[in-house]
Amino acid sequence: MDVCQGELNDCWFLSAVASLSLNPFLLHQVVPPGQGFQGGYNGCFRFRFWQNGVWTDVQIDDRLPTKRDKLVYMRSSNKDEFWSALLEKAYAKLKGGYSALDMGYPHVAMADMTGGITGGLRVPSDPRKLGYELQPLLQKGALINCANTTGPFGKKNDFGIVYWHAYSVTGLETTKGSPVQLVRIRNPWGNTEWNGRWSDGGSEWDNVSAEEQQRVERVQQEDGEFWMSPEDFCQNFDMVEVCHLSGDALSESKVKKPWKCTLHHGHWIPQRGLPQYSLTLLEEDDPSDPEQMCSFLLALMQKHTHKTGVLSNTELRIYKVSHFCFLSPRREHVYRGRLPLGHYIIIPYINTNREEEFLLRVLTEKISITSPGPMSPRLVGLPSLNEARELFVKHCGKESYCTSLDLYNMLTGAIAKGVFAGSEKQLNLEQCKSFVVLMDNQVKGRLDLMEFLALWEQLWDWTGIFLTFDKNKNQVLDYNEIPPALEAAGISVDRFIMQRIVLRYTEPNSTVTFPGFLFLLTKLNCMIREFQELDGTGKGVISVNLREVKT
Repeated sequence: MDVCQGELNDCWFLSAVASLSLNPFLLHQVVPPGQGFQGGYNGCFRFRFWQNGVWTDVQIDDRLPTKRDKLVYMRSSNKDEFWSALLEKAYAKLKGGYSALDMGYPHVAMADMTGGITGGLRVPSDPRKLGYELQPLLQKGALINCANTTGPFGKKNDFGIVYWHAYSVTGLETTKGSPVQLVRIRNPWGNTEWNGRWSDGGSEWDNVSAEEQQRVERVQQEDGEFWMSPEDFCQNFDMVEVCHLSGDALSESKVKKPWKCTLHHGHWIPQRGLPQYSLTLLEEDDPSDPEQMCSFLLALMQKHTHKTGVLSNTELRIYKVSHFCFLSPRREHVYRGRLPLGHYIIIPYINTNREEEFLLRVLTEKISITSPGPMSPRLVGLPSLNEARELFVKHCGKESYCTSLDLYNMLTGAIAKGVFAGSEKQLNLEQCKSFVVLMDNQVKGRLDLMEFLALWEQLWDWTGIFLTFDKNKNQVLDYNEIPPALEAAGISVDRFIMQRIVLRYTEPNSTVTFPGFLFLLTKLNCMIREFQELDGTGKGVISVNLREVKT
């Protein structure tokens, strides 16, 4: 492929197209064959992009922006070839216009054109580890891009690497004889290359036989493709993005260790608890591995964000191991790792009071079973945020602030009307005072509307966690249900802390009621917050005086 970038700063898109062109099967997924200017040509072209778990057709006409009889945007060096310009136009239509393509990230375009799972890869500080990171990805057919983001946009460093420009990683080889590991890179521009060690004209190649140079496909011309050592790669690139492919995307490629993908479409429904998926890992990657580990990749995507313009805080949690806990507004969360054989629970989490759709993809190297678990059928744990606002106006309208007693009255009434009816008898004023303290940063002893709503949203989230982990639906958390529920709320506890929790916060039978669970999380969060405020150095060690202990 020899495609030239136009007036847009969309080398990120060009890099993705360059990676796509290396796999004709992938390219034909996006650019359906059989479209040309002969045989029933009607001026229309059709392209396909992956959106929200399905392939979507985008149809355009053949009119392309020009200036002085030259194409303004992406074009081919062959004046009779227009597929790249038409593809760029179709993608611009999908995104809302050409201006939407001005600056971006290759992984976004790669996901849209392959249906793959995209994510970042940290450049290792030790170059010797680079091959261990790249080799399994390339063996699984991943598309990999890299960039240097440390200098002025569009300028080159001393070795010809363009700052903020997306390059493709296309191979990894170790030369025979005197073994040297090399990374193959491709510049989608095709005319600007690395000029340091192991470049096309580098003297290092003099120590490699002609047969070996032919085996690794060394080419001495300005075609945009070049080789680098891991040391030079780590010094000249600081960002790596990966697009993991599976299933149909690899059906015609010779991939050594392809991913096997299971796909689930789901909904987050307010006050119905969190959806759950069971994952059973049945076969280790390498039978000779004494640890019997299984590689996996999870991806959670919030759907239809281009329509709503809203990215909610989402998170993936895996149980039976320390869960991943990274809550942020991203289109897709991707986690890659290894786990022992066994049964696991995956919980897609969202921090919003709206109904949202999501797509969960589970990739494993060997056989696994993934299936949806039951979602809590209970409809109402606590009233929604909008209903809470109405409660505030009803109970606190005249004063415009909420006291502990006001909160007690509101929670008592709300719990009595919901699925925890009867638990309101276990709520007390002392607990409500602690709830107020959690959001009362100015130590007023009361909450204004915004503070009240922030508190209610927190209680609402904890209610969803309680519903999820109350497995036998008896409105209490049994002893074994408490640690994973706390972990879902972002608090890990060891055996020592659990012993103190049982002594201080549980019922005589070592269970925690719904109000008791809210109270427990409130106290733990308050203690953690106070500790962090005193730990000014962030070392995890504090020194307190008697006055601070008393307060």
